[in-house]
Amino acid sequence: MLRRLLRKYLRPYLWLVIGVLVCKVIETFTSLSLPTLNADIINSGVIKGDVSYIWQVGGEMLALTALQVVVAIIATLLAARTAMGLGRDVRRDVFTRVQRLNLEEMSRFGAPSLITRCTNDVQQIQMVVFMSFAMMVMAPIMMVGGVFMALRVDVPLSALIAVVVPILGVFLALILRRLIPHFKMMQKRIDRINLVMREQIQGVRVIRAFVRQPQRTATFTQANDELTGTALSIGRLMAILFPVVQLVLNFSSIAVIWFGGLRVQDGSMQVGDITAFLNYLIQILFSVMVATMMFMMVPRASVAAERVNGVLDLEPSIASPKTVKELPVHSDCSSRARTVTFHDVSFRYPGASEPVLDHVDLTLEAGTTTAVIGSTGAGKTTLLNLIPRLMDVTDGRIEIDGVDIRDITLPALRENIAVVPQKSYLFSGTLRSTLSMGSDYSDEQIWAALTSAQAADFVSALDEGLDTKVEQGGVNFSGGQRQRLCIARALLKPASVYLFDDSFSALDFTTDARLRAALPQATDGATMLVVAQRVSSIRHADQIVVLDGGEVVGIGSHEFLMDTCPTYQEIALSQLSVEEAA
Repeated sequence: MLRRLLRKYLRPYLWLVIGVLVCKVIETFTSLSLPTLNADIINSGVIKGDVSYIWQVGGEMLALTALQVVVAIIATLLAARTAMGLGRDVRRDVFTRVQRLNLEEMSRFGAPSLITRCTNDVQQIQMVVFMSFAMMVMAPIMMVGGVFMALRVDVPLSALIAVVVPILGVFLALILRRLIPHFKMMQKRIDRINLVMREQIQGVRVIRAFVRQPQRTATFTQANDELTGTALSIGRLMAILFPVVQLVLNFSSIAVIWFGGLRVQDGSMQVGDITAFLNYLIQILFSVMVATMMFMMVPRASVAAERVNGVLDLEPSIASPKTVKELPVHSDCSSRARTVTFHDVSFRYPGASEPVLDHVDLTLEAGTTTAVIGSTGAGKTTLLNLIPRLMDVTDGRIEIDGVDIRDITLPALRENIAVVPQKSYLFSGTLRSTLSMGSDYSDEQIWAALTSAQAADFVSALDEGLDTKVEQGGVNFSGGQRQRLCIARALLKPASVYLFDDSFSALDFTTDARLRAALPQATDGATMLVVAQRVSSIRHADQIVVLDGGEVVGIGSHEFLMDTCPTYQEIALSQLSVEEAA
């Protein structure tokens, strides 16, 4: 998974990668040259008392060190640019893919997991890429070069390398085997923390109202302790790792000095060669340690890459068709209303035993207002969500002006539809930005929409008017104010079909009545579908659709349904007196 992701996203940074490799080769060459020069200083300068030779070789060492520093800085800069660019590209693609997923596909992952995948998981991949180019690339070059240079110094003494490196490798492999499961568990623990924290923030009013702070604190403490425990397990294993490496390194140094001293004694080596060999051995062991550390990071990055690829590989079930049909052009340019028709439509959630909607036949005539009412769970919101293809029908088809909506591109379809969702949500920014949603609307147009939505009074009373700051979700406004602002946002869009999903529930009866009276003119006579719970909000609709258990049990005017539909009668009489309902 990690290899496939890197192969795709590193391609645009190929020249940067080549630059890193070149710099690392130069850096390794200079690093491997320094011990040999140091040995020359000892053997030919210090022992012989040749000061000029010491200055000459010392100058070469300083020049190589300066070159090493320069290329190391350049390599680190290029590695950082590559890793950060890759992270940016992956986050962009994950975000873009999430925008294309339908509601069911998004719920399959869950919001906390999607947030973790787009942030922490990408960060793990980013870190591995950076560390690979900054350190790991150098490790194999250093290891091979170190072995070669050690053999040049003294072949018999190089037998120590064949003993020490496998010992270190075995110790590191044992620790690595214990670390990998903990790294895999870490991401799940982070997901859990995000979930609990998100629920705590979003449900803070409910938690306080029911005095559940101790229970929620205990839930967070449990999730936090689980994450802490996993992190401590990783920390303990890492705490063992470095002493083991240091122990092997120190014993190796003792062995080099011991056996090297014996070879110096019998005249097979010079004193300076011992220091050079010792440096090469340290570089080889350091390369093994770096490679092992990278292998410890790679499993966690592989888990992260698998989770990221899980999002990127999911092809949205709802997409624009390959063969596109255009909506017919209106002969009457003054009207933009369109007819929406449901032909034997059924919808079933994946894995559900029963359909949410069952064989729905319904026509929303152009320029009319259709209301949908029914008990909780009757399928009202699902019916509305099928029109802009937030979900796709299981059976049947939905047509707009005779064209199946699955034959229309998603942008073209949704350009013709304006939606006010059941949950009033405002994006952070200013009132002007959250209402215009990136479109170039004038202040006059915004105020006209606010007036129609019965929101102009409270907005004009704000000190900063349209420049008033909107917090995330619009939490600095009341429920009724958020609903009216969401309605104004929809009215700004020149759509053919307006969908209102229980969008008047937080309004008082007077504001509700004024808003409904203003809608026909504000929507320019467009087709409207209104999902509602209150009979008083919909009794004057051109037609009322009654849903019960996903089936249409009644269609007609208020008066007609009061005479013919028991389900509608029950709903109406539960809210109105007999005289009011008549």
